[in-house]
Amino acid sequence: MSTPWPSWPRPRDRAEAEIKGFVIAATGSGTGKTTLTLAILSYLAERGYKVAPFKIGPDFIDPGHHTQIAKKTSVNLDSWILTREYNQRLFRDNARDSDLAVVEGVMGLFDGMDGLSEAGSTAQMAKWLNLPVVLVVSAKGKARSAAAIVKGFEAFDPDLNLAGVIFTMTGSPRHYDYLKQAVAQNCRTRCLGHLPRDESVIMPERHLGLVTAEEQILDGKALARLSALVRDHVDMEGLITGLESFDLPQDGEPADIPPWADETGPLIAVARDKAFCFYYPDNLDILKKSGARLVEFSPLKEDGLPDGIDGLYLGGGYPEEYAEALSRKTGLFRQIREFSRNGMPIYGECGGFMVLCKSLCTMDGTKTYPMAGCFDVDVRVSTRLRSLGYREITLVRDTIIGRQGMTLRGHEFHYSSLQNPEFGAPDVYRVASRQGQTLSLKGYQVFNTLGSYLHVHFGSNPACAREFVRACQRFKDQHADGA
Repeated sequence: MSTPWPSWPRPRDRAEAEIKGFVIAATGSGTGKTTLTLAILSYLAERGYKVAPFKIGPDFIDPGHHTQIAKKTSVNLDSWILTREYNQRLFRDNARDSDLAVVEGVMGLFDGMDGLSEAGSTAQMAKWLNLPVVLVVSAKGKARSAAAIVKGFEAFDPDLNLAGVIFTMTGSPRHYDYLKQAVAQNCRTRCLGHLPRDESVIMPERHLGLVTAEEQILDGKALARLSALVRDHVDMEGLITGLESFDLPQDGEPADIPPWADETGPLIAVARDKAFCFYYPDNLDILKKSGARLVEFSPLKEDGLPDGIDGLYLGGGYPEEYAEALSRKTGLFRQIREFSRNGMPIYGECGGFMVLCKSLCTMDGTKTYPMAGCFDVDVRVSTRLRSLGYREITLVRDTIIGRQGMTLRGHEFHYSSLQNPEFGAPDVYRVASRQGQTLSLKGYQVFNTLGSYLHVHFGSNPACAREFVRACQRFKDQHADGA
């Protein structure tokens, strides 16, 4: 497999509306699924294909690497946070005008919310999108037993279409031959190739997962190495030509447009740099569709907020890794506090919430850095995971992101905790708890500043995004009137 396949049609040698797609799923976490996905994206980009990348689940880091390689924003799909219809529309809108849609799964193929249903799983999403699955199986420590794994996965859900299996972490070509022979003898699923064990392509990690794309730019050499792995060891021609093409239906009726949805709409500043890089792309898109204008800025590089803003959105990321640098932004933090006291809508989630607090103590406990101080509470970064999982909240009072009684869904994942969580600010979230699970998640609002560890997806209730934009519009109108 060391040379290109001339029989594989080049991009656009097909009907313009025609597109193909597949899901990359694994038997479990730690199989090399993300490495394989990045290698396939690198290979397709090298050959000139326009690829629409997607990530199933709430992860922010993998989509950042997808985006860097494919040169197209990778979008999160999620069958627990978002409805079936919403996911399907999101897929259609972002796959349009592409040659291929490549969807990276989450955890194991059938892993989801519980052990009894497919809710939240990669398998459920594959069926919702009617896409075949490429199964990733780690070959480490396996020979003929690998065929039993493949056979079990292909029999577990007959409604799922497996396009093939790719083995990762193979020790040698001979090792792969053993695996291929065993699968051919015992399974219906065909072998598409393998990725040899190669320490040079393992992505570095930290406590929240892989290092972000903002911090590690994959250079030409790294991309070429990833691409070569697929070129030399994976039958991409067999995969792509075996896929059925499909057409994407046209969009439905346009959404209601707010009266200020033009160049006079409220201007919301969005923090975007190495410390603040965790945003669902759809959140920003929904804010814009709700009438907001967005302007990005870097708290690490800039000493103040953008001029003329009517709201502030501080997303998640790794502020603990840049706590010292952020603590030196005294002018920026003073400006944020003043805007907060003057009633400007400020929304911070997870990392953004941490920066809105009074101080941040490092993981080793040796240093504490002052933060913006909108919330009179201290944050301590821990060496152990503090909270992880899907969350559904109901707003118990009117807030800047929704009115009392509205519900939202999102995800919580952090290693830090509040040192004095009962610091006096009202808790505006009521969290739906799963059986046997005690949840400590809270949402705090002071003036019009709202902060929480929850990463909210506005797609779970777009009305909440509209409420945030309306709050910013009210601030803009009051400011214009000199109030």
